[in-house]
Amino acid sequence: MSSVRKESAETGSVSRRSVGLLDSPVEVVNVGLEGFYQELKLAGVPVVHVSWSPPANGDPKMADILSKLGA
Repeated sequence: MSSVRKESAETGSVSRRSVGLLDSPVEVVNVGLEGFYQELKLAGVPVVHVSWSPPANGDPKMADILSKLGA
């Protein structure tokens, strides 16, 4: 396992903890921006793209109205 060094801003002390996540190859689920997906794919990173955008194209008033339709 790899070790992450974390320094406390308040005390300046350093602690270590093991992180198994960093020991395995990177696999990515990309949500939204297809450009990120394309770059990762070109770099040979195993990646899956999920096409997503905010409800109502990010318009909060319209999203509120739409959420009430499904209630």
